Amino acid sequence: MIQRIQSVYIFLTTLLAIIFLQGSFLNFIDKAGTSIKVTIGGIEQGSASQGFSVIEKLYPLTISVILIALISLTAIFIFKKRNIQLLLVKILMVLIVFLIIACIHSIYRITSQHSMQLEPGIKLAFPILMLVFSILAHRGIKKDDDLVKSYDRLR
Repeated sequence: MIQRIQSVYIFLTTLLAIIFLQGSFLNFIDKAGTSIKVTIGGIEQGSASQGFSVIEKLYPLTISVILIALISLTAIFIFKKRNIQLLLVKILMVLIVFLIIACIHSIYRITSQHSMQLEPGIKLAFPILMLVFSILAHRGIKKDDDLVKSYDRLR
């Protein structure tokens, strides 16, 4: 299961998705000291001294990150059925692209509506890294599948 490199890539995707679920992944601040945090629970506005309150829920973003974690975890354990694993990784790549588009849309919407600036953080790179690891896992699974098919032709 974990002895194949594509399983390691899928595991890294799962790990990044789980880390992405915790805390805020987009932080905005204005000149007055008010900040907006985008978390899995939604968009929260406030300051460190007053606390934060949820101003909007982000259900599509929450559902996509949870699905990414669940599908990638499932894909690790379906290593004997390469076709199903290949399909799950393709679905995973589509969900990650949706997550990237949703994050970009959130950044654009918050910066234009609230005239705030984005504070860069490490979690901004997680969706891109998840996509790269998913592509590498897809290539590894495809390579294994081609290898098995070539051995079947020799028999």
